[in-house]
Amino acid sequence: MYDIVIIGAGPAGLTAAVYARRAGKSVLVLEKAGFGGQITYSHKIENFPSAQSISGTELADKMMEQAIAQGADIELEEALEIEKTGEGFLIKTDFSEYGCKAVIIATGAKHRTLGVEGEEKFIGSGISFCAVCDGAFYEGKEVAVIGGGNSALVEASLLAETCKKITIVQNLPHLTGEKKVAEALLNRDNVEVIYSTVVDSFKGDSDLEAVILKAEDGSLSELSVDGVFVAIGLAPDNKAFEAFADLDKYGYIDSDETCTTKTEGIFTAGDCRKKQVRQITTAVADGAVAALGACAYIDSK
Repeated sequence: MYDIVIIGAGPAGLTAAVYARRAGKSVLVLEKAGFGGQITYSHKIENFPSAQSISGTELADKMMEQAIAQGADIELEEALEIEKTGEGFLIKTDFSEYGCKAVIIATGAKHRTLGVEGEEKFIGSGISFCAVCDGAFYEGKEVAVIGGGNSALVEASLLAETCKKITIVQNLPHLTGEKKVAEALLNRDNVEVIYSTVVDSFKGDSDLEAVILKAEDGSLSELSVDGVFVAIGLAPDNKAFEAFADLDKYGYIDSDETCTTKTEGIFTAGDCRKKQVRQITTAVADGAVAALGACAYIDSK
């Protein structure tokens, strides 16, 4: 039996692992997809203390190496269910089961989709969510970026380095991302923004050929592109744990800065919880708080 099982190996989960190990607790980190979480999609990070400029992948690797060096166990398994036991909790995964005294849910969030006609059909055949992963396929080509927040601006900035033209489609009359990033992007000759417009559907046979856009007045237009990057934010993935942690109307775990849940012994950290700001720095702060809370809980028993 482990002292603490951490569900999720993003910045919050890996920070929690470091703090828990330094407090002398045995730790298992479970990750269902890729170590590092959403930061691995960022080609350049310039707002993390101590690193003037670092790629998301490099930062994730450093965090994971530190957690492992501290003695944390890490397994690539998906946590499917939490069960309360007499000794604590049982975490059931797609491969095994693990007992523990305390749990930290740090599942982060996943990419939101538009939910329009043709989207599901063309995911992987013209529609992507990650410029770092798929941007190289569109070198010298024309692409659209859907969204106007920080996620979209980061994607567009990366794509603008190699693509012939970037068309940003924003549903509001202005961009909502960081002003400095937006200004730099709009100064590029190969970037255009279509405001107050939404995606109606996607068009094509086996591969994506065009995006059908709908303006505020309801009129439709066709934008021919080689690819589309959907960047409209993230959605939490907490449904499997709602019996132990209350969720708000958006699906985020309803927890405050103490990172506690409605269940004693279960804590939460990072982007999966209800909060105003979702950044790497706020995720690692949550990880520290949750780990110290879990350690104190175990010590009190």
